[in-house]
Amino acid sequence: MARGSTKEQIIVAAVETLHQKGFNGTSVQDITEAAQVPKGSFYNHFDSKETLAVEALERYWQKVLNGLSTLGDEKTPAVVRLNRYFQHLNDVARQAGYRTGCMIGNMSAEMPDQSRAVRERLAVLLAAWSRAIESCVREAQADGTVRRDMEARTIAMFLLNSWEGAMMRAKVDKDAVALTAFVDVAFGALVT
Repeated sequence: MARGSTKEQIIVAAVETLHQKGFNGTSVQDITEAAQVPKGSFYNHFDSKETLAVEALERYWQKVLNGLSTLGDEKTPAVVRLNRYFQHLNDVARQAGYRTGCMIGNMSAEMPDQSRAVRERLAVLLAAWSRAIESCVREAQADGTVRRDMEARTIAMFLLNSWEGAMMRAKVDKDAVALTAFVDVAFGALVT
């Protein structure tokens, strides 16, 4: 089986390495070793580790988008889709042994003051993620299954922000307790 292009190998290795070790815990050498390419190859494709981090976030975002498709299944009631979506995220965390968390959340905690480019990309991704959740919340409000006394945008931001916090706690505790509490409390408080 042929390996992908050198640039592709570097991006794939960067997603994995940055997700596991964080930006500051990852060197260019770590990435090139994981990609099995010479270190000099890195600079043929990327100006800096920061530039690669932005591309790695984009690649990780594609995985997030795949999961978000759950929210668009209009045959299923919106509140059920929301619950299934967060259960899916919790399952992904469990399968990873609560080691890696969410790369977007991890980099949001680590990078905002270190890299404007990474911070701006994170802001765009988090806003898009919130909008996808907001759309489903709006449907659930319209069918009366989610409370209507708060804006859908506010609820969506709360859900995403709270899940990211629960994910960080799950990484520390190495168990599902925080993630389960998030689902129980969030849906207990929002569902009518």
